[in-house]
Amino acid sequence: MTPTPMAAEIQPANPAHTNRLAREKSPYLLQHAHNPVDWYPWGEEAFAKARRDNKPIFLSIGYSTCHWCHVMAHESFENEETAAIMNREFVNIKVDREERPDVDRVYMTFVQATTGGGGWPMSVWLTPDLKPLAYARFETVCRRDLFSTGRSIRPARFYQGPRANCSGLEAGPRKNCRTGIQNCGGPS
Repeated sequence: MTPTPMAAEIQPANPAHTNRLAREKSPYLLQHAHNPVDWYPWGEEAFAKARRDNKPIFLSIGYSTCHWCHVMAHESFENEETAAIMNREFVNIKVDREERPDVDRVYMTFVQATTGGGGWPMSVWLTPDLKPLAYARFETVCRRDLFSTGRSIRPARFYQGPRANCSGLEAGPRKNCRTGIQNCGGPS
């Protein structure tokens, strides 16, 4: 009997889209490698683009066995119109929380501080210098009208909790990050 391939091994024969996640090893990131969204992995290339283009970052964090992460991908990130708006308005970063628990912890702390709860998929809008601006729940992000054509999507449209003082979030060595609720190690 032939073993069933993992989801990350199943790639379309002739994909219409291929983004930077195709070079990653994480099964979760590879699941998004052929979305029309121009995804970046967490790293300096994405941060530099956000600073250069002066665009907010749309950060999406999930993991490969998360049911709602797959639903959100299908309902939002595989949609051509949604992707066109996301690509125009944001630098889009996808993170596997199992591969980067440090990044997940920093932004989950922001979500929990502003909502009292949290979960995945997690969607957070960041400034180009990686400070959290806003978050949206899965139900909000999946609604087609959130990314409907003809609208300029900016984080001010979403709930904005207290701004976190979270400098030092970068791809380099660990730095201290104070969210106002607790101290947490910045991504390494």
